[in-house]
Amino acid sequence: MFRPKIPTMPTPTGLTTPPAVVEPTTITPNADTPPATPTTPAPSRPTVQLTPGTALALVGGGTAVVLVVGAVLVSMLLAVAITGVSVAVCALVIRSLITTDAKHR
Repeated sequence: MFRPKIPTMPTPTGLTTPPAVVEPTTITPNADTPPATPTTPAPSRPTVQLTPGTALALVGGGTAVVLVVGAVLVSMLLAVAITGVSVAVCALVIRSLITTDAKHR
């Protein structure tokens, strides 16, 4: 009852492949090969043609991205500024309360 049950290692299922044997190879230099002539490969993709409509769409999209990122950054800066001002006001109120309480004693 109090003895732990140790699970047995399951046997592998499916096809198993034996480990591959790597044999060393020897390198034989061959000086008879002519040098390869460089050829210019053909472009695998067609060139992109910008029409006035696509250029206008790209400019409009870029402008929208800049405006959105700018609005987010300005709002974050405004949130930090408001938080700083509120902490400063709280500090002044607490300091005022402490000094008036000390004067009345």
